[in-house]
Amino acid sequence: MSSQDFISPDIIRASFSQVMSAMYRDEVPLYGDLISLVATVNAQIIEQNQQGAGALNQLARSGSLESLSEERHGAIRLGTAEELNTMRRLFAVMGMYPVDYYDLTVAGIPVHSTAFRPVSAQSLEANPFRVFTSLLRLDLIEDEALREQAEAILARRKIFTDKALELINTHEQRGGLSSEEAELFVKEALETFRWHEQALVDKDTYEALRTSHALTADIVSFKGPHINHLTPRTLDIDAAQTKMVESGMAAKAIIEGPPARKHAILLRQTSFKALEEAVVFQQNQADSDTPDTNNAADDTSSNAGSHTARFGEIEQRGMALTPKGRELYDQLLAEVRKQAPKPESDPEHYRQTLQTVFADFPDDLETLRRDELAYFEYRLTSNMPQTSLELLQTMLQQNADFKDALEQGKPSTELDGLIALDLMSAKPLTYEDFLPVSAAGIFQSNLGDEAAETFSQASNQEAFEQALGSSVINAFDWYQQIQSDSLKALLTI
Repeated sequence: MSSQDFISPDIIRASFSQVMSAMYRDEVPLYGDLISLVATVNAQIIEQNQQGAGALNQLARSGSLESLSEERHGAIRLGTAEELNTMRRLFAVMGMYPVDYYDLTVAGIPVHSTAFRPVSAQSLEANPFRVFTSLLRLDLIEDEALREQAEAILARRKIFTDKALELINTHEQRGGLSSEEAELFVKEALETFRWHEQALVDKDTYEALRTSHALTADIVSFKGPHINHLTPRTLDIDAAQTKMVESGMAAKAIIEGPPARKHAILLRQTSFKALEEAVVFQQNQADSDTPDTNNAADDTSSNAGSHTARFGEIEQRGMALTPKGRELYDQLLAEVRKQAPKPESDPEHYRQTLQTVFADFPDDLETLRRDELAYFEYRLTSNMPQTSLELLQTMLQQNADFKDALEQGKPSTELDGLIALDLMSAKPLTYEDFLPVSAAGIFQSNLGDEAAETFSQASNQEAFEQALGSSVINAFDWYQQIQSDSLKALLTI
């Protein structure tokens, strides 16, 4: 089979995103209500005055409502290095690769994570599906006996179907899948993310795991990494939050991330609280043999119970920040958390503090660009006359510093004049990734107030990448490359 016969990973990813969304809507009907709510908000923003249209042009990657409506990110939690390694291979079939390392232990959550997503502009344009993927830090379970028990449970479970593994191998060996194989792959891969109400553990074990940490219980106690949320993207998260409350959804008290701004930065997220769902626990292990981790126990030997894990989330994406911009953001957010340490308990104080402290973060595009706080993509405007092209060529010939800066992909003051004359545009790059403090805030609000803990162990990216089987892509390098390439392209006029 030639490579021309292979189905594009972009098509496989789009298909998987659609069937995942359909499955989750079926499993969590409130998610369907959330999708409808977000669609209404986005349509209203687009239909509004020039300010609404500007928001669309700034924040929507392609300016397409259809593309925006299809955008999703999901989240899963894995238990072992083998699961993470295989998940990397599974996502590679869909053209999704690990970007950045997130240490959530700094916010009291015993996992570290990466985000699998497309990494080319064309693939993001085709379908920007992402999956935030966390790996349990078993070493953070202090009770040695419980830690060994959790390791044994996870070692026995099998979260991928045989056919999915076979098709992953086929993809790696041949470099692609046929149309028929791709269709079957999507069907088989979906099974990994399906909800199973049958637990792998008895009630006592579940409670012991939950005492260690609610997230530990969620990861260890079930057959697989059920998708715990799917997130649509909105153009106005404040309006969406208001509509959630008006619709009777148990929304978070605050929106995670930066405050509302004229020019949005990074990522803002909110959610409705995790649902309490019926589960069936195994018979108490003191009265039975070790349970089969992949087959349900008889109903007569199981115990009814409940579990909270899955919720609905909304996101609003702004522009990507440089390391300098991110340092300022982190510094200001730390000050907010210091002044308002209990945001969910006193949301109004937190919101006021957030707005006040972030007044120190510039909110005009030119300052953000000139101070190199955010990343931009530079292009010549379509209305540039021939005389202006000749002027630019002369500048490149006579100004060695300007030419050297472009050759190195670095912005320079000469660009300011070109932009002021509307001969060049500087478009902020959309932030495609995540924020560890925000992710932890979402997790904590959906796991209970007791979820946050203090861990003495430092982050361990090396161990995570060893389990992953590859290095993660550095997000700053990724954005920098796009900006640099756009500047270098000016040399080819």
